[in-house]
Amino acid sequence: KILIVGLGSIGVRHVKNILACFSNTEIIIYSKRTKIPAEIKKNDNIIIFDSLQKCLKEQPNIGFITNESAFHVPTAIKLAKNGIDLFIEKPLSDSSRGINELKKYIKKNKLITQIGCNFRFFPPIKKIKSLIDAKKIGRVISVQVENNSYLPDYHPWEDYRKSYAARKDLGGGSVLTQIHEIDYLYWLFGDVKRVSSFTGKYSDLEVSADDMSTSLVEFDKGVIGQIHISYFQRPYYRSCKIKGTKGVIEWNSLDNNVNIFNMKQKKWKKVNIKNNYKLITGGVTTGQTDKKLNQMYIEEIKHFMNCVKNRKSTINDIIQGEQTLKIALAMKESSRKRRIVILKK
Repeated sequence: KILIVGLGSIGVRHVKNILACFSNTEIIIYSKRTKIPAEIKKNDNIIIFDSLQKCLKEQPNIGFITNESAFHVPTAIKLAKNGIDLFIEKPLSDSSRGINELKKYIKKNKLITQIGCNFRFFPPIKKIKSLIDAKKIGRVISVQVENNSYLPDYHPWEDYRKSYAARKDLGGGSVLTQIHEIDYLYWLFGDVKRVSSFTGKYSDLEVSADDMSTSLVEFDKGVIGQIHISYFQRPYYRSCKIKGTKGVIEWNSLDNNVNIFNMKQKKWKKVNIKNNYKLITGGVTTGQTDKKLNQMYIEEIKHFMNCVKNRKSTINDIIQGEQTLKIALAMKESSRKRRIVILKK
């Protein structure tokens, strides 16, 4: 039995993927939405309640937390107390409140946890990870990543101003909503030592949360990172450039290739990526485009379910989710206090 808490776009995606990939599964949904897709509402394997307490009476053993970021941890605590394994959508939270209590119940009940950062399953990022681990460009010195998008394009069917991503009180903002770049850099290079950042509301968008962040981070390994995230740019664009003692690795969302420059040979080489696919360039995905893009969401769920079955730690458990969140919160703190922030161990 799988409990889904929250039925926004990512909640709907997870429900569809679970139904497509796992037979003999009963899904229990907690949602107060009045408009629920017909294919979900009429499915015999799905029960929908407007109360979390009613859902818990059904005794689910797996929980997907897909509500607004500000409510992730309070919701997770209620599920963890009931011994429910947890898949928590990114980010883990919008603050550190309640995380230690949550970790206490996770440890006590020996729960499997995963943070939903699907970019760890995106083919180009997976390939970059393998190249870094194999030291293909020697010792890494610096990295530059960029993520520019336009918030009103995310869900064109709704008023962006009312979305959680636009609202500070619901845990929105560019840094937390687009925490993917911070997460995969943590995956590549580990803990961050200190952060300096300009993060805030800069554009003409009608949002209460931050819509841009430009940050410098120093990793414990000595790697210096530049991270730029924004909500107000068209066209959509993402990129990653990693510089090492023996070469450079590059990727961007336009051509979607991973290229590596060999310092000794003085030439670029395109790296072969199995089953690669492009990211979306707008807000809406349809047909074949979404089918390909959906693959990384399917892979992350399959990974989580396999770890639950075998009682093994996932690729991105709550400990890693907390570390990534600490980096994001340090960016916001650095900008607010106008100083470098040292991350505590």
